Formats: sequence, C-alpha cells, structure tokens
Amino acid sequence: MATVSYDKATRVYPGGDKPAVDQLDIQIADGEFLVLVGPSGCGKSTSLRMLAGLEDVNGGSIHIGDRDVTHLPPKDRDIAMVFQNYALYPHMTVAQNMGFALKIAGVNKTDIRTKVEEAAKILDLTEYLDRKPKALSGGQRQRVAMGRAIVREPQVFLMDEPLSNLDAKLRVQTRTQIAGLQRRLGVTTVYVTHDQVEAMTMGDRVAVLKDGILQQIDSPRRMYDRPANLFVAGFIGSPAMNLIEVPITDGGVKFGNSVVPVERSALSEAQAKGDTHVVVGCRPEHFAVVTGNGESASLEKADEKQEHGLAVTVNVVEETGADGYIFGTARIGGEDKDLVIRVDSRDVPERGATVNVVPRPGETHVFSTSTGERLS
Repeated sequence: MATVSYDKATRVYPGGDKPAVDQLDIQIADGEFLVLVGPSGCGKSTSLRMLAGLEDVNGGSIHIGDRDVTHLPPKDRDIAMVFQNYALYPHMTVAQNMGFALKIAGVNKTDIRTKVEEAAKILDLTEYLDRKPKALSGGQRQRVAMGRAIVREPQVFLMDEPLSNLDAKLRVQTRTQIAGLQRRLGVTTVYVTHDQVEAMTMGDRVAVLKDGILQQIDSPRRMYDRPANLFVAGFIGSPAMNLIEVPITDGGVKFGNSVVPVERSALSEAQAKGDTHVVVGCRPEHFAVVTGNGESASLEKADEKQEHGLAVTVNVVEETGADGYIFGTARIGGEDKDLVIRVDSRDVPERGATVNVVPRPGETHVFSTSTGERLS
C-alpha cells in the first residue's frame, strides 16, 4: 500500500494552447478511496493516465509512496488499472485473463492459480473461471477486470469509469461492491467518473475538476453542505442546487416578496467586492412551501393577506414514490428562472398550479456574483 501525491502536476497536449491538467495538487492517503469527478473534458481521465504513466507530465511531479514516478514507465509503477471497456482478451478464459500479468512476470503456475482462485472467490467468479469473456454478462466482465487488478496486489488501483457500460440497476449494485471491496482490501484507489452520484456514494473524498483545474477536494458530506464555488454548487447534488441572483437589502436578500436573512459576514464580503447582488443557492429539499391557505409544515402560520416568498408556476411534477419534485418557473428580476423543489410525495400540487416558496432559514448558500466564490 502507498500514498499518492500530485505536486503541481501539469499536462499540455502537443498543439494545445492551455493545459489539459493545470498544476494539480492532491495528496491521497494510504488506503484512501479518492474519486475524481467533473464534466466531459475537465481533465479527470488525463490526471489518472498521468498517474498510470500513459500520459507525459509536462510540469510538476507525481509520487507513489516515497518514489518519484513522474517519468517511470507504467510497468515500473506498481499500479493496476481497470478500464471502461474492461480490455479482456477474448481468446482466453476468465482464469487466464486474471492471471495473465502474473504469467508475464514469471510467477509459477501454482501461485498464479492460488491467487486467481482467491480473487475469484472474493468476486463470486469461481464458477466462471473456465468461461471466455463472450459468455459473460457486462457485470461479470467488469468483475473479471477487477480480479485481474486484485491478483497483482498493486500499491494503487486506478479505475477509469469502470461502470459506464452497465445498465442503471447493475451500476448501483456494482458500485456498492467496488466500494466494499476496496475497504476490505485497503488498497489506495483513484477512481474517475463523470457521475456525481457515483462520486458521492463511493469516495472517502471527492475532487471536482473543471477545465483542468481542481475546484474543491473534500468529503462528500462537506462538499454537499459547503460547496466552494458556483461550479461545485451546481455540479454536486441531484437534482442540482437552485442558484438565483438576488439583490442585497437590509437584513438579508430580496427573495420575491420576502427578505431572506443570510449571514451578515457574507453580505459584508459581497459589498466589499462592490457587489450589489449575490447568488443565493438553495437545494430542492431546503425550500419551505406555503400552501394556498397560508399554512405550511415549516411556516406555522402565514399572513393570509400577504403572499410569502416566491410564486412558482408548476410545469412538471416528478414522483419517485419516496419524494415528489416540482419543476417550475418563477419570475425573478424581470426574468423567468427554472426552479426545482422537493415536496411531500403525498401532497403534490397539480401541473399549472402556483405555489409560494421561501428558503428555510440557515439552509442557503451565498456566492459572489463577480468571482463565483462562496461567501463566508
């Protein structure tokens, strides 16, 4: 086992005018499961391939344990990689695929068979050892690719979107298996995905990249509760956080017909930057809905003569059984803005209805309109 560190690691592709990965600084602890996540083209796969030795490092360095591996060939790095397409040899059996790297390394047949059988037992592949990949399902092939990595007993596992070829139900099942397996084996793992739900459910820590630049690295819970900037706020969470630009007013921000209190320090920071508006973020589950009779579970009694908060026209309602989500439109600052609001699945408004909503106290996020950074 080993630590992994990126020290201002940079990759510029030939002919490129800006880095694909720009001065990446990450320290990964021994045995940690780190997930690199971001939209397509953000540099996450390039970062993984730099660690694997499949991409050149044009600046900075990469260490595995105490060794500087920046310019070492892949075979000397003591890593094992699981690819998106599994990369299995079609003419070999499962056992041969899993033991091939050991065979090339000159390990004797008895030891290879022992290691392959141990890995197959962990992965429930024992009955498939004599089959060829074409006789396996996608999920089984993915487990064979995992087994091939396990038998090598590397210092670091690298996984490049290994679940993207699986159907939705199997993805959920397999990500649980991978996370459980990694914790059991205790091998340092770097995992790349574009799926933020995968990232939040699997990683000890999550690193969000955009345009080759690290935006935030933190535990899933802290990243959800305290996103560092507008990009992370909009990317992490499903459905995404609602982000609304609103004017600063006495005591807080103007939100429809209500003044919503926010941290005074956040407003002071914004005004120091010369901002007259801030972007307020509110997750779908953090809205209080005031019904037509002026009552709500969150607002015990509303003034019947005054509409509270923001009027939202319901366009679409999604019911998942446990939850209901309103996808609606609100008029803010002379423009129509789309909002998503989670509601009680037993009390869902009709399409075309109007509901009034206000953010729950203490559940808002405030960002600078000029820099996009979190305030306070």
